[in-house]
Amino acid sequence: MNSTMTYGDITISLDSASGVPFYRQVIQHVEHAILAGRLLPGDRLPTIRSLAIELKINPNTIAKAYGELEIRGIVITQVGSGTYVSDRKPTAPEDGLPAKIDETVARFIRDMAALGVDRASAVELVRNHKEDRTCGS
Repeated sequence: MNSTMTYGDITISLDSASGVPFYRQVIQHVEHAILAGRLLPGDRLPTIRSLAIELKINPNTIAKAYGELEIRGIVITQVGSGTYVSDRKPTAPEDGLPAKIDETVARFIRDMAALGVDRASAVELVRNHKEDRTCGS
């Protein structure tokens, strides 16, 4: 089962074939969005219920992900108001970085192929892409 949900500038995609539990995938997407500057301190996350409905998974899975993010201080839950990004940024997963880079590149190539763009053209698009202010170089 693959499911995707877009909320503002972030997209959460779950891949049942990855072997990574869904709650961990949600955590990874939220952390990545924070590190990339797409989620800023004070931004509200989707409700547990709405995210579970969109991703077609059990709400307890989302609650578990949000709970772990809260324990680590990355989000703050205000009862009756929602879950918000805190001032504390997640640490970049250096030990899993090569795998994350490989996964990101593979997803990009698949997405480009789905759009009818071949690998060589996709590489050229990356080379010619104008850097925005959020990029490191």
